[in-house]
Amino acid sequence: MKEEEIRKRDLFDKYLELVEKDVKDFFDFRDFERTSCPACRSRDLKGEFEKLGFAYGTCRKCSTLFVDPRPSFETLRRFYSSSPSTDFWVNKFFMPVAEARREKIFKPRAEYVSGLIENRSGNVIGDVGAGFGLFLEELKKISPRNRYIAIEPSLEMAEICKSKGLEAVCSCLEDTDGLEETFDILTAFELAEHLYNPEAFFSKAYSLIKPGGHFIMTTLNGKGFDILLLWDDSKSVTPPHHLNFFNPASIGLLLQRVGFSDIEVSTPGKLDWDIVEGMIVRDGIDLGRFWNVAANELKEEDKKALQEWIVRCNLSSHMRVVARKC
Repeated sequence: MKEEEIRKRDLFDKYLELVEKDVKDFFDFRDFERTSCPACRSRDLKGEFEKLGFAYGTCRKCSTLFVDPRPSFETLRRFYSSSPSTDFWVNKFFMPVAEARREKIFKPRAEYVSGLIENRSGNVIGDVGAGFGLFLEELKKISPRNRYIAIEPSLEMAEICKSKGLEAVCSCLEDTDGLEETFDILTAFELAEHLYNPEAFFSKAYSLIKPGGHFIMTTLNGKGFDILLLWDDSKSVTPPHHLNFFNPASIGLLLQRVGFSDIEVSTPGKLDWDIVEGMIVRDGIDLGRFWNVAANELKEEDKKALQEWIVRCNLSSHMRVVARKC
């Protein structure tokens, strides 16, 4: 898989330009709130860099990279619900590649989760931040005799999920009522990096899962290959969207603290080298002689082998977590 197949670089750059403008229109840095490490609660922070006015630092205890201070929950909610960049993301960026993302991302994701369903029928499976419902739609094709619930704060997207035969709860997870110990499997893909208060989110998720049920999530790995190499030049480091960059150890600390056990973390990413190569070749980023030569002279089979090594060493920036509620 190549980045261009699921994320058109020109459109992504345009989106980032709109985000930069929205930051000026939606955020007052004087109102930002100080916080502690979202993984371990430590306040021992090493300052790293600023991007669009947002300060990033690394926790000296667990190495989580995060924004501190940060905008309030309500400010973030307003930004996500009404900013021009969000509208562009949905209608101009995501929709043209929706079917490609279905094939490259959502279908393999559904196949993976289906392997964790212990009984083939009668399960309740929920997806938080379900968007257009592509993941649940694909999972329902594989395992149709289950109940599928999309938890989605956007009314428009919740209605789209309903039109696909899915149940839909139009709410942020933190505000969801009446679903305690409902789910056999609850998923949350690419959400943890966005959260104002990850601990509150994961505690709520824990309360919604049945004893013995699974929580499955993906998020960005702050110790991942392309993020460590590109650092503040990384397009994955995009405030105000990406506030939290956990790592395999720190996400385990957080999930264990809210009650989860049997926590398995892997980094099955496919795009780390392609992203770095694109930044060097297309965007002119200078990462030093070694990586510049690699980007311009490695054979395709060697690039593939490099990506496989990144995954094997748990160094991909795409992190997947499976945890159980005892």
